[in-house]
Amino acid sequence: MSEHQYLVPVEQLISAGVQIGTRIKTKFMEPYIYKVRPDGLFIIDTRKTDERIRVAARFLANFEPQTIVAVSFRLYGQTPVLKFCEATGAKPIVGRFPPGAFTNPLSPSYMEPEVVIVTDPSADEQAIEEATKIGIPLVALCDTDNTFKNIDLIIPANNKGRKALAMIYWLLARQLLRERGEIPPDGDLQTPVEEFETKLSEVK
Repeated sequence: MSEHQYLVPVEQLISAGVQIGTRIKTKFMEPYIYKVRPDGLFIIDTRKTDERIRVAARFLANFEPQTIVAVSFRLYGQTPVLKFCEATGAKPIVGRFPPGAFTNPLSPSYMEPEVVIVTDPSADEQAIEEATKIGIPLVALCDTDNTFKNIDLIIPANNKGRKALAMIYWLLARQLLRERGEIPPDGDLQTPVEEFETKLSEVK
């Protein structure tokens, strides 16, 4: 069997900590777990993360850029989401999710997405609830402690780490632009992955 060709060298994924899970695993995430470390942390299979980024990018390429909404309540996911949206034309919702943003046409935050990306199903519960209510497909970054309730497509990854979130959103943005034909199949983003990282100075 041929060697799996990663979107970036696997060492880069590992140094960003994309594979580091939590000490909790749900039965949903079992197929994506590679091993458990002696300290009890579950390790996510980087190959499956890589494959799922490609699948998600292919799926997202079917939608007009402005109909994609990316959500992150978690602080470390906010800069990656904003940069992802800047690169791809998607719309961001960072910080507290405004109730009714997807379901109440009278809400000042109202928008009509056709697909929603959430950074952490546990933290972005309100977005999932509203998207589900109106039947919008959901893509989610799922860590070892997440469940998939109402999620249509998962990307197994560390969704809590600063560098890991930057790497995932950077790869997803790059792959989405490749799928759309906006950059060549081996083309790169103009923005380096470091710029997708939440700066520690922004963390209060």
